[in-house]
Amino acid sequence: MNKLLLTCFIFISLFACKSPEARKPETVKTGSFIKESAIRNKKLLKAEEKAIENYIKAHDSMQFKASEYGFWVSKDSVVNTTNSMTPKFGDIVNFDFNLSALNGQTIYTASELKNRNYAMDKEELFTGLREGLKLMKAGETFTFIFPSQKAYGYYGDENKIGRNTPLISKVTINSITTKK
Repeated sequence: MNKLLLTCFIFISLFACKSPEARKPETVKTGSFIKESAIRNKKLLKAEEKAIENYIKAHDSMQFKASEYGFWVSKDSVVNTTNSMTPKFGDIVNFDFNLSALNGQTIYTASELKNRNYAMDKEELFTGLREGLKLMKAGETFTFIFPSQKAYGYYGDENKIGRNTPLISKVTINSITTKK
């Protein structure tokens, strides 16, 4: 019995001293998701640019011009006033606007969106419209074409505007009140 106990003790002590072995990972992650996402976004951008280009060709009388902000703008009406002031940071801009899809379908009418007072760069407003207001003067009406990344982007507005939707917006600035 002592021999058996001694043998078991020696056997256990030999195998108990074994160092732990590192486990190999089950899967190896690569950067394939990022690469696939970049390819998908490039295809989306090309499709949007093509659709916007087709819209501009179909509406050549509006004379759209590319802005430095990454969207297209057409001056519908320009008021001849001595006031050549564009809104600056903190100014209150009173404006009306609507939103449409490139196919001409109205998404939000001006009456649905209502007349708005906006404190320049102090409140939330989608990027394209915020930058577009900076180009305008009181009394002017512009039509903008915003690519999706300048509008509501990947998520849309979670209501009527779908994801990755380029938008057309007709904007009229009623007044600009400078900050004191």
